[in-house]
Amino acid sequence: MEELTTTWVGHTAKQIARAVRRGDATATQVVADHLEQIAISEPSLNAFRVVRGGEAIVEAEKVDEQEDLANLPLAGVPVAVKENTKVAGLPTWNGSAAARTAVAEEDHEVVRRLRGAGAIVVGVTRMPELGVFAATDGPDGPTRNPWALDRTAGGSSGGSAAAVAAGLVPIAQGNDGLGSVRIPAACCGLVGLKPGRGVVPCDLGVDGWFGLVEHGVLTTTVADAVLCFSVLAGRRPAKLVEPEKLRVGVSLRSPALGTRLDGPNRGAVATAAKLLVGAGHDTITAEPPYGIKLSLVAMATWFAGTYRYVEHAGLDRKALEPAIRFHARLGKIAWDRGWVRQEQRDGWRERAIQFFTDHEIDLLLTPALATTPPPAEGHHDGRWTHNMRTNVGYAPYGAPWNIAGLPAIVVPVGVRPDGLPLAVQLVGPPDSELLLLAVAGQFEVMNPWQRLALV
Repeated sequence: MEELTTTWVGHTAKQIARAVRRGDATATQVVADHLEQIAISEPSLNAFRVVRGGEAIVEAEKVDEQEDLANLPLAGVPVAVKENTKVAGLPTWNGSAAARTAVAEEDHEVVRRLRGAGAIVVGVTRMPELGVFAATDGPDGPTRNPWALDRTAGGSSGGSAAAVAAGLVPIAQGNDGLGSVRIPAACCGLVGLKPGRGVVPCDLGVDGWFGLVEHGVLTTTVADAVLCFSVLAGRRPAKLVEPEKLRVGVSLRSPALGTRLDGPNRGAVATAAKLLVGAGHDTITAEPPYGIKLSLVAMATWFAGTYRYVEHAGLDRKALEPAIRFHARLGKIAWDRGWVRQEQRDGWRERAIQFFTDHEIDLLLTPALATTPPPAEGHHDGRWTHNMRTNVGYAPYGAPWNIAGLPAIVVPVGVRPDGLPLAVQLVGPPDSELLLLAVAGQFEVMNPWQRLALV
């Protein structure tokens, strides 16, 4: 039997759901415990745009009233949803009062699936304006990293990452267009999974950045990542199979020219490579064919995706942050001149998939970040050049795999000398999500990480 506890804060989603299904806990008590913790921690973290206190309790009571909880894999589990994903009864903020849309009449499909699995949405989490940059900051203040409050929680799913790392929810949904799940996962010491293209319904319209965006999960354990991914993908909860001997490519090369990888992140990759060998796998050096052409495609797509969203939504440009306005202006140039084309993205996808075949590798290991997470403040009102230098300088490793539409996961592997988490990224060919999770599970067993930050 699950031990009775005075609070369910800090328990995993898997533990909570099992306890609720067995009657060792009620969804109402679990949600109330987490809402209390949110009230304590939120003033310092600023992770949530809205907390659904009363509504969440009512929904938890409805879960408790169900006669059969056996088929609810997330029974009573509090979850957070990123603020650019529709939640019925709430506006969709998109990181900005200027971009806020009307109250949603129905949930996005991923939210519907979470609720259908028994999860309770306790709130929507903050992101930077339009999700453009990788530091969650705004006029209401920055979202702070629970490991070090003067540092960013990353972006654009920064609020989701901060909420999970601080134990305000055991799992959170995020979405990832150029690293926006994996970057905050690395900043906050979490497991962050970006599924491959088409595995989880996305449907963010023109805000999907030409199909680059995928919905993903942020968790503190691999088991929770497997559980949440299964729900979002509309599958029965998966059981991971111990992988047979794999051949894993290792690369330190940055996709962005001029980016310098610092010593701790270099060491993180070395640690992960040793763990792979210790688990019985082979590692080889394998350099992805990044090149200047890919960098230009990534930049043009990033700019034009912002421009297209601003135009499509009819936003008042004067109400947007100066850096976002400039980013959109560059995007108009890129779009008008035909620098953003589907065949370019398709070409990189083909080269990326062929890379795994040519090197005869099953997975690729890379750094997750190049440097320590930057300061929490000074981004939303900062110059465009400041934001670009910050983003490209500390988080260049995620973008290529969105353009390729390949699955990727970030896994913690230790702590930096400055006390912030260290992480690595694993990338796989199409349909390798469960393999990535299985290898992440081997890391977790061989090199356990601290699950929660102490706020």
